[in-house]
Parts: sequence; C-alpha cells; structure tokens
Amino acid sequence: MHLVLSADDTGATSTPVPDDGDDGTPQRARRGRPVDLVRDGARSARWTWGDTNAWYPELLAAGTRVERAHDLRLARAVLRRSALTAATPYARAPRGPWDALALVTAGANSPSAPLPEGLFDLADAARPARDASSALDPVRELRAQLEAVAAAAGPDAPGRLRLLLAAESAGALVAAEMHHAGLPWRADVHDAILSGVLGPRPRPGERPARMEELAHAVRQALDAPPTLNPDSHPDLLRAMEYAGVGARSLRKGELERLDHPVVAPLLEYKAMQRLLTANGWAWLDAWVRDGRFRTEWVVGGVVTGRWATSGGGALQLPRQVRRAVVADLGWRLVVADAAQLEPRVLAGLARDERMADAGRGVDLYAGIVASGAVASREHAKVGMLGAMYGGTTGDSAAVLPRLARAFPAAIALVERAAGAGERGEVVTTRLGRSSPPPDDAWRAAQQGAYAAGDEPAQGEASAARARSQARAWGRFTRNFVVQGTAAEWALCWLASIRRRLWELGAADDAGSAPEPFAGRPHLVFFLHDEVIVHAPAALADAAAEAVRDAAAERAAALRRLPRRLPAERRVVDDYAQAK
Repeated sequence: MHLVLSADDTGATSTPVPDDGDDGTPQRARRGRPVDLVRDGARSARWTWGDTNAWYPELLAAGTRVERAHDLRLARAVLRRSALTAATPYARAPRGPWDALALVTAGANSPSAPLPEGLFDLADAARPARDASSALDPVRELRAQLEAVAAAAGPDAPGRLRLLLAAESAGALVAAEMHHAGLPWRADVHDAILSGVLGPRPRPGERPARMEELAHAVRQALDAPPTLNPDSHPDLLRAMEYAGVGARSLRKGELERLDHPVVAPLLEYKAMQRLLTANGWAWLDAWVRDGRFRTEWVVGGVVTGRWATSGGGALQLPRQVRRAVVADLGWRLVVADAAQLEPRVLAGLARDERMADAGRGVDLYAGIVASGAVASREHAKVGMLGAMYGGTTGDSAAVLPRLARAFPAAIALVERAAGAGERGEVVTTRLGRSSPPPDDAWRAAQQGAYAAGDEPAQGEASAARARSQARAWGRFTRNFVVQGTAAEWALCWLASIRRRLWELGAADDAGSAPEPFAGRPHLVFFLHDEVIVHAPAALADAAAEAVRDAAAERAAALRRLPRRLPAERRVVDDYAQAK
C-alpha cells in the first residue's frame, strides 16, 4: 500500500493507493500534520511524495523515521528515460510540470565529460520546496508510474524497475538521514592538522606562515621580484619562462620531470594551497557545526546514477583531514568498501566465469595476474580501467588485447556498449537505467560528415570530427552500463544496511546522535562503494556484520552479480585508521 503525502494551503493529506502487494485492507484519505500522519500510518506502507527532500527533513527533525518511501521525482527521471518503458504512454508523453522537478545532470549530453564526478546542476524547482509540487497531483502521477512499470518491456523488466525505483527512493531516505545525523567531525583535531602542515591560522587576507616561506623560496629560485604571486598561474608561468625553467604548464607530472631549484618548493606550495583551498579554516568554519559535518547529498546527481553533493566537497575528503573524522566518546566507526566493485560488476553482467573466478579473493587484480592474463597487478588494473573507460593509448592499449583473450565475454560486453554509443544508440544498466541519447549537435555532426558540396579537405575534416565525437560518445556508453550497474548495487547495499542497522536496536549510550538515531548505529557517509557507520561501541561489531551481510544479500538480489562480493570492514576510532 502506498500512502501518498501531499500538501495544499490547508495542510497535508495522506491518500492510500493500492499496489500489487496490497493486502486489501481498506483505508481512507486523512488530513493533518505530516508528522502525525506518518506516525499514525501503517508500518508496512510505502510513503509516497513528490520529493523526499521536501518532506523527510521535517519528519527527522521531529524524531520520526520512515521505513519505506517512493520518491516520485526520482522515479520519474528513471522511467521517462529508461529503454524498458520507452514504448509506454508515460515515457512518450510531452514534458509537463512533473518534469520540472527532475534533476538536471551536468554532462548528460556531453561526451567530452561523460561522467562528471561531483559536477551537477539543479533545475530551479529541483531545489526542494513543498510548494513546488503543491499544484501537482501526486496520486495521479503515482498511478501513471505504476502503470508504466507494469507495461515495461524486456526480461523481468517490471521486477527490475521496481527494485531500481525502491533502491533509488531508499537512497533518498539515506541521504536525508545522513544530513540529519551528520558525519562526526572534531574541529580541534582539524585545526591541529592544518596548523601542523601550514603553520598557525593566519589573519584574514594573509598566507599561512609556511606557505609564505615557500612563496619566498619560489621567488628566490626564479630570481623574481617580491611582488610575484605564486597563486597566479599566468604570472608564475611567465616568471618560469623568463628563468629558463622550460615548463609549459604547472601540472605535477610535468614539473616532476624538470631539473630546477624551483620544482621542490613549488610542488610543496601547491600541495599546501590545495589543502588550504579545499579543506582549510574557511571550510571548517563553513561546514562543521556542533561536532558534525553536513553536506547536501544529491541522489542520482550523476547521469549514471552515482551521487553528487552540493557543498563541502564530501566526495573528495583528502587523507590529510580524515583524522578529524572521530567517533563520539563510547562510539566507533565502521568503515567498509566493496573491493573493486566495477570490474566485479562487469564480470557478473557479462557472465564471464573466468573473470569471476579471478575475483574470488579480496583482490581481483591479483586474481587476474594469477590467471596468467597479465604479468603484474599494475597491468591488470590499468588494463581493466582502460576496458571500462575506453583507454586507447599507453599501457592500457598494450594490455587490453591480452585481457580480451583471457576474458572475452567481459571485454565483448563493453565493446558492444561502445559500439552502440558510436551509432547514437542508448544503453541500459542491469536494473533499467538508460543512458541519454546524443544531442542534436552530435547527430548533425554525424550526418554532416562528407556533406554534399564539401571540398575534399573540408569533407575529410568534418569526417574526422564526426569520428572523434562518435568515439567519445562510445567511451561514455562503454562505461555507463558498468558504472550505472555498480551504482545500482551500491544503492541496494545502502538500503539493506539501513534496514539491518535499525533492526539492531539501541544501546544505552545515546552519544551525540540526534533522534531517531540516539543510541542506534546509523549511516553517516557514502562514497560510491564505501560507507561509514557511526555505532555505539557495544553494537559496533554487530554493525560491521550487518554491513557484510547486506553486501551478500544485495549481490544475490541483482542475480547476475557475484553472490560473494567482498566488502572489507574495519571498526576504528577515526577515519584515518581505516586506510
């Protein structure tokens, strides 16, 4: 049974909508405060609303947890694009007001940056506000979505889509809960880390002492005036050219190949600058409050289904500051990651038994070496990344033929996906998320190659551009099926972890966790294939086992994927101890 939560000027209403699994118990629409409606609702109900971020934070603030949900905005984004529902009236209908709530993903139609980690944009209406959907009819939208899922075409298509939509919606609940609970963060430890690396906190507008010393050393090595600002790349490159350094850029790899006194202080300065800019004192002041770091997680913020964030750089926490992620007194952190998730997912999708055998252990790349496919772990890693991301040069290109002979089914799967992309076709993940089609400019470039009336040179140039664009889009679709299916596995893993942790109950020590998580182990961080659970010490080992069991459960649920996908777990006091 879906209980649809909607709002208008007079308050909130919950309306029952039967689903396939409904037990037939009659219910009527009710009106009241959202928190009262949810607390009084059937425990087995799936709460359905226009946008989780518009409803759930208020419930969490009142100490109320929702067991299951259906996010209409997230589900619509999947169903409107999925190849499994492409023939349904729902997918073929013109764009409407509900589409304005959908997430707009950066790079969705740009093969030059097909997987924009952490880069995204939101439509104005997607920044959730309850009044943004108050004029829409969520009951009608839910029924249309259920009809589209039921009519999906393909082997077990309705079942696959139901699992994807349930996982996507569960992910939205997890994201809201992680923001509510926050990642434990010791501001004093963070300040000590910064002071140890950069020197004492400077006054506004000044450089930290050690960075100023390095800036002076850079100027001396270049025989540059005191006015040279090492933060200005154009000025620094001109000074380096004048000094005969021979650098064409400030990339680390290029600088390391140079033999000049400026290299060492400049590389050290740049490393300190990155720390200060990304996670310095300004970051600490802006993002850490009351011992917690909170970011806004964007579920499905990347076109493949991976998450993004809208502040704080949560997807890129450098090793230098991880010592500041410290469990509360009497609590522990459970840090777990799914080892080499994407290549394992590829083996499962392709049903490549030999590659699956290589991944029986914790280290799949070592297993590939043991299989005799390549000579070293580094070659195994470079080759697999090249296969999944389209590496065509260097070591990747040299190793790929050997991997193709050793694991023909796996390599053939990504090659087929790449070929589909080069032809302008869409590809689809295991559960039914489909890639966007190329945009009109891409298609025009393909159709315009060797256009009638072109001079031979012009025709060859246009054909070369078209081939380059086609290969770029093929690299996008090559990776889409693997990264997208891995994202689905991770979402299912999160949903299972969330349920299992709640079933562990509460310990006597409430810690600093807010209700409804006081005394309970709960998720506080997620990064593609890695999770952090904050748990009372008495329940930490049980929480670690819950994370492990959830990985096995989810792998089995996605069928083709390996049933024993390793999830390494560590129970620690701070995040740095886990790495």
